[in-house]
Amino acid sequence: MRAPLGLGRTRKMSNNYNDVPFGIRMVQRLSRQCCTRFHARRDLLYKMSVFVLTFLAYACYHMCRKPISVVKSVLQGNCSTTPATAGQDCGYPPFDGPDATTLFGMMDSAFLFSYAIAMFASGFVAERVSLRYFLSMGMILTGVFTYMFGIARTSNIHSLWYFILVQICAGIFQTTGWPGVVALVGRWFGKSKRGLIFGIWNSHTSIGNILGTLIAAHYVESDWAMSFVVPGIIIAAVGFLLFLFLVDQPEIVGCYPQTGQQERRVANESDQEDHGDDEEQIRHNDAEINYRSAPTERTPILARSASQQPIHQRGHGRPISLIDALYIPGVVEFSLCLFFTKLVSYTFMYWLPLYIQSSITLGPQLSADLSTLFDVGGILGAIAAGYLSDVSGMSATVCTGMLFIASPILLMYQQYGALSLTISIFLLIVVGIFVNGPYALITTSVSAELGQHSCLEGNANALATVTAIIDGTGSIGAAVGPLLAGLISTTGWQNVFHMLIVADIIAMVLLGRLVIKEFSALRRSSHRIRIE
Repeated sequence: MRAPLGLGRTRKMSNNYNDVPFGIRMVQRLSRQCCTRFHARRDLLYKMSVFVLTFLAYACYHMCRKPISVVKSVLQGNCSTTPATAGQDCGYPPFDGPDATTLFGMMDSAFLFSYAIAMFASGFVAERVSLRYFLSMGMILTGVFTYMFGIARTSNIHSLWYFILVQICAGIFQTTGWPGVVALVGRWFGKSKRGLIFGIWNSHTSIGNILGTLIAAHYVESDWAMSFVVPGIIIAAVGFLLFLFLVDQPEIVGCYPQTGQQERRVANESDQEDHGDDEEQIRHNDAEINYRSAPTERTPILARSASQQPIHQRGHGRPISLIDALYIPGVVEFSLCLFFTKLVSYTFMYWLPLYIQSSITLGPQLSADLSTLFDVGGILGAIAAGYLSDVSGMSATVCTGMLFIASPILLMYQQYGALSLTISIFLLIVVGIFVNGPYALITTSVSAELGQHSCLEGNANALATVTAIIDGTGSIGAAVGPLLAGLISTTGWQNVFHMLIVADIIAMVLLGRLVIKEFSALRRSSHRIRIE
């Protein structure tokens, strides 16, 4: 029998503008010709591809943020105090004057404030468009503006406003990264061992920082322009790779998460009435599967406004507003906590190489290489925080405990980090563990958990908005931290560390109410077990 008109039209349209990426279609064709059993574990293979591609994508985003922290010492170079080596510049105007640290603070703030402000809009848009196009476009344009910063040297550009404008544009397009990659991982991976999975996955932040530092350090003393040009080219290339291979919805390739079982069953029942014989062919023909819930390149950029309903009354899959997201329990507390934890982390990210050079009197390249140990500690801290959160189920308590330890560790590094290289290496790794652990846990596992809170009744499309609110608030702190560090460092680096310790204490206090709730829930659970 012939297919119903509506169903037949849907499948025909699927052939015209198939959302399966071109690279995936090529792999599917090759697998059917060369490996007939390829589809047996395709769900796992697609998950692995999403995990790897999103890991590479955000590592590249962070790789492009690091060069500025490495080249500061060269831009600020003063040959009256330090003799120039062959081919080395004696600073680069307008950063070669006594107000260099203030100008660096302005430039960092231009990037970070534009990033923080644009983040809220980025999460709103990310829920309403295809994330494959969203991320690819963002990565390529990020590469363009990173490249433009570097060619200022070869083009002999010395205008402060040029650098600030480039940083603003780079900050805006960098916001495409975090809401996109977290939403993708949230769609593809369930809640089982989410903290550990996100902890391992979130090491892309530190890996990107390390790569960006090492690439920039390789060129910093010979041609600092290449410190920006090379990362810009790499992120643009990876962005094109995502365009070819990233599958942004499981349903597009016939993989069905548990949240989508009901929709799948309804579609199959209507199909069985007239197409029972075609069921096997449809199930294995990935390229022709089309579900209306999946966004396509023809999906409008911004959907029509939803009716003003409470969160619990909204339909499955419908994006929520920023105001609705703020009513989700825990969003406000974790957002404010991230403001201060990210303030500390990004102050290290942007000023650590310069601090090491001034305190231990190492060269620009060695100072940059030594600063990567902070990110090595960040990898260990992210994994440890995720594992502890999975085991205990008490995310706020884990964050509070790590923040409590971080404060004295920061003071120890400021007091004893310059005594010897060995002590500096050890303390940098420990500081990275306890500073970046809470930051990583909040931006990944906690954001994903809140974005799929029970009050949303399975609405996975809220994930990007919740992520954008939490990370956007944290990004404001990330903008404030380096700006304050640039101003306070003129009075002494010890005052910068005192500021960071105060920020950690405030972040810890902000989670106090959630910690009390977690211990109350734990006592109730223990009491119930004893009664039973």
